[in-house]
Amino acid sequence: MADDTRTTGDGDEILVMRGITKTFPGVRALSGVDLTVRRGEIHGICGENGAGKSTLMKVLSGVYPHGSYEGEISFAGEPCRFAGIRDSEERGIVIIHQELALCPQLSIAENIFLGNERTGGPAKRRLGGLALVDWNRTNHEADRLLDRVGLPESPVTPIAELGVGKQQLVEIAKALSKRVRLLILDEPTAALNDEDSAHLLDLVRGLRDEGITSVIISHKLNEVLAIADRVSILRDGRMIETLDPARTDVTEDRIIAGMVGRDLEHRYPPREPDIGGEVLRIEDWTVHSPSQHSRRVVSGAGLTLRRGEIVGLAGLMGAGRTELAMSVFGRSYGTGVTGRLFKDGKEIEARTVREAIGHGIAYATEDRKRYGLNLIEDIRRNVSAAGLGRLARRGWVNGNEEYRVAEEFRAGMNIKAPDVLSETGKLSGGNQQKVVLSKWIFTDPDVLILDEPTRGIDVGAKYEIYAIVNRLAAEGKAILLISSELPELIGMCDRIYTMAAGRITGEVPRAEATQERLMTFMTRGQEQPG
Repeated sequence: MADDTRTTGDGDEILVMRGITKTFPGVRALSGVDLTVRRGEIHGICGENGAGKSTLMKVLSGVYPHGSYEGEISFAGEPCRFAGIRDSEERGIVIIHQELALCPQLSIAENIFLGNERTGGPAKRRLGGLALVDWNRTNHEADRLLDRVGLPESPVTPIAELGVGKQQLVEIAKALSKRVRLLILDEPTAALNDEDSAHLLDLVRGLRDEGITSVIISHKLNEVLAIADRVSILRDGRMIETLDPARTDVTEDRIIAGMVGRDLEHRYPPREPDIGGEVLRIEDWTVHSPSQHSRRVVSGAGLTLRRGEIVGLAGLMGAGRTELAMSVFGRSYGTGVTGRLFKDGKEIEARTVREAIGHGIAYATEDRKRYGLNLIEDIRRNVSAAGLGRLARRGWVNGNEEYRVAEEFRAGMNIKAPDVLSETGKLSGGNQQKVVLSKWIFTDPDVLILDEPTRGIDVGAKYEIYAIVNRLAAEGKAILLISSELPELIGMCDRIYTMAAGRITGEVPRAEATQERLMTFMTRGQEQPG
């Protein structure tokens, strides 16, 4: 049960962390960090990847137990020495990690009470001295929690049938079942669309009104400013400052300056376009759903890309942007694909990924962890994965050449890792994205389709990705940039196409692009194509 009182006045701290220092072999992740969170507030924590945000929260929640770090923690006025995550949860501190910890084969109710099962019942049923799960109670209490978080699903629904937004709500329901007093959310909206993000943030505001304190880690600075009562900034394992968003001088740029240690006068690196002739033209492109063959997800779409040009593709969730891109890239999505594809003025067939790569087309997926990388392999093998033919002679890959190429990309792309034998899954999001780009650049494409290339990475890494994209355009590559962030498209692109309900609904030159105009085109003709 949450505390009944709520006040955010000075001196009413629910959490005090003092002098927190955490060291891993060869790396000091946190250095003397102090953090104070007031009772009943929403406290934002911002910083670049590797700044120490998640490490600090893992110390707080007992993931890193007492004795593995230096410093002191006080919660609700009492010193805390957590031996594990169960200890912190017993005190009412619950963390929801960016990678959701749900079992897809189990039901919503089973996930909510996993490890915290509702047993007994009227007859206190037991079998061999073991209490049995009371399923009526389990489902009833789960139904009440789902209503509390605004998720209209049956508690017996398998998690695998839910989208990411709904799964995030299940995680919060799970936290509420543990009588949470301090809720820690690590990048809660990173994989959510705008509608799901808004719902989740409204829910957190409602929990604040009930007296539940929240700590939110996020790269989405507009959301942090909209929801947080105070914002703390970490940089290189040190606490830089804590700001009050109610002050007029606390802006996204102000937070960014604290995160990166310098002012970013421009969010996007300068660029002088040198646009050449047409490289790729798509005409009357139609794609049907692989699960519902009669439903068109892309309908009569057409666009052109020119050498040295960065072209944006904007649209709301479900507009068909990714489906268009993947179907062009070797028909890796969809069925019943029809339309014409022209490369350098000549019609081509790209019916497989191999054929698409052979025609100089590359596609960097929006889901780098699932589809873009082999996370348990090293950087070297990931960089070479799409272009092994360039390293092979008579069926044998030249290992020395593979290492050399990967090392060149590590240095040229500023991938922060000791060497190319480092495991890719242990890199930050920004560095993983650089590995994805390296993999496709190594295939020497003429056309590079980038699907949400800066999703889930911090502002400093974003700037580096933007600089890489500009460099590729300067080399004469034709870039198709798909993004849900309209400022990103406006800041980076020479032209922007808009999609709605599977159709191209507009084409806007950079000089005329505004968020309002793009949104007008993006909401045009929302009925689904037949």
